[in-house]
Amino acid sequence: MSIDADQDQGQPLIAHLTELRDRLLRIVLAVLICALGLMPFSSEIYAFVSQPLQQYLPEGSGMIATEVASTFLAPFKLVLVSAVCLAIPVILHQIWAFISPGMYRHEKRIAAPLLFSSVLLFYLGLAFAYVVVFPLVFGFFSSITPEGVSYTPDISRFLDTALKLFMAFGIAFEIPIATVLLISAGVTSAEKLAAKRAYVVVACFVVGMLLTPPDVISQMLLALPMWLLFEVGIFFGRFIQSRPATNGEDQRPSL
Repeated sequence: MSIDADQDQGQPLIAHLTELRDRLLRIVLAVLICALGLMPFSSEIYAFVSQPLQQYLPEGSGMIATEVASTFLAPFKLVLVSAVCLAIPVILHQIWAFISPGMYRHEKRIAAPLLFSSVLLFYLGLAFAYVVVFPLVFGFFSSITPEGVSYTPDISRFLDTALKLFMAFGIAFEIPIATVLLISAGVTSAEKLAAKRAYVVVACFVVGMLLTPPDVISQMLLALPMWLLFEVGIFFGRFIQSRPATNGEDQRPSL
């Protein structure tokens, strides 16, 4: 085989790696722009996120900082995570644009609704965690404080717990998208997933136990929505599964 032929065969891989690099750079740039825009409001963002906990603290008290740099690092960390969450539409769009050339035509047809739904569900997961889970979890922890003990959480520990809950619910709310993608790609079927419902329910409670604080309330609040969202994914997956491919839609585009 000639050197020219080897170079021709290697060029597609180099082109894909170059495109991957460019899209990763765009993702990083989007996150940096969001972080720079949010940085002046780091204190306000932290106050907003911690409000569900602040309302349960004893009157006249507040959270504490046990480390020298906590007062800077905790809000800064929250700003970075907030920037990633704010840039989620750009991140998902770049991922979709990278993989779309190798998708079936009928897969591309549902890609735009799935992309929009994934962004919406991620934000709904964050909102559910903040509006529903935070007040219940932090209210529970404050209510079981032993007599004579002052409930003054550390700001870094609180942030770790809050971000863990945010990410857990944000990702968990993507279950319908993952289910639909598995069915549309032919990896499994709605009937097979429905037949394994009992195992999925157990897995949801195990995940809820691992990803949430050690209390029954937050575990249940994560496990039950995960199960319901799994059922939603199966429901919509049946429509995609029953739709026959036409006009050459079952042929992969050449790369």
